[in-house]
Amino acid sequence: MQSVTKLRLVASPDERQTLFATMERYNAACNTVSPIAASVRQFSNIGLQKRLYRHVRETFGLSAQMAQLAIRKVAGSYRSTREAIKEQNKVLAALGKPLKSLTELSFREHGAICYDARVLSLGRSRVSIWTLDGRIKLRYRKPDHFPAVATVKQTDLVYRDGAFWLYATVETPDIEPAEPSGYLGVDLGVVKNATTSDGVTFSSDATEKVRQRYGRLKGVLQKVGTRSAKRKLQKISGREHRFKTNTNHVISKRIVCAAQGTKRGIALEDLKGILLRTTVTKGQRERHHKWAFHQLRSFIEYKARRAGVQVQVIDGAYTSQQCSACGSIHPDNRQTQAAFRCLACGHTENADLNAARNIAARAAVNRPIAICSPDTGGEVESQACKEHGATYGIMPPTSVGGS
Repeated sequence: MQSVTKLRLVASPDERQTLFATMERYNAACNTVSPIAASVRQFSNIGLQKRLYRHVRETFGLSAQMAQLAIRKVAGSYRSTREAIKEQNKVLAALGKPLKSLTELSFREHGAICYDARVLSLGRSRVSIWTLDGRIKLRYRKPDHFPAVATVKQTDLVYRDGAFWLYATVETPDIEPAEPSGYLGVDLGVVKNATTSDGVTFSSDATEKVRQRYGRLKGVLQKVGTRSAKRKLQKISGREHRFKTNTNHVISKRIVCAAQGTKRGIALEDLKGILLRTTVTKGQRERHHKWAFHQLRSFIEYKARRAGVQVQVIDGAYTSQQCSACGSIHPDNRQTQAAFRCLACGHTENADLNAARNIAARAAVNRPIAICSPDTGGEVESQACKEHGATYGIMPPTSVGGS
């Protein structure tokens, strides 16, 4: 299993200047390669190396390996950006909105440097790293959770918040996921960060208060516009993000521990493209777009892999409209954000808890659920549902789903 661990470097003023100079030269090389790659639409490592390797080495004085790594960074950035745009365009096309296109990328002066084992080696307490002045050895601080048995595959040198960090991609031995006895359904949301099918909720009140506080402070500082105000803005820029990241770490750990302790898997709904598919009022726009559900899901997934807990991602369509008791689906079943009342059987429950139980049930079926259009008023029963004796098709409000 691969995961990313942050290691803080301890560098003297002279060593910091050396690292800054190396970063600037490396990213200048990337900015030279980028427009050529965009103009000829060449995004493969080998293709760009054949075209630009000698030019990069001679122009910027990089070592052979660093020149190749700069070219690979550009090629990889274009490929990942192209794939992200392709996924976004699928959603935009379905909504009839204008599609995005790939444009030329630029790299910050102090952007990350990608290192591999040939130009960086990690010891117990020191790292040997290539710079323009040759190899230098620096002490580093590692977190308590740094694995004792691990192989470092790739490392990025990052400058953030006035310090240099190594983002090390660490590979640890895989733990074979145990066969789950059932699934713990998790419904992710804005008002509540997460709700499990066990009835445990994680409110977003704390993160919302932090968002509002920093939002007001940023608004005042931006309106002032002085140099000191801009310095203050830069200083507080990452505090809200770090608070949310820590909150998501706490939530994901509790969810994984709950599933591991009961020998269950974890069921999540696929929310890819949700920010593009949904619209909210202007007053709720900032809160909606700062919803870090993707980060929370990724935290749950990697912690589950580390703990040997199976994760099942299911289609989340109609989970908020379907009754967890009888299976009936109707848009009016969910009366408010928090209230759910089935029009077919009268079952009442918290809406997020109802959705989480539907997610858990669909993961247990472990096959795609056939759903027909509400306009047809018909009912479709998938093969998986037949095997489990349950109907998950859309039904008229007066109908009751099989159990």
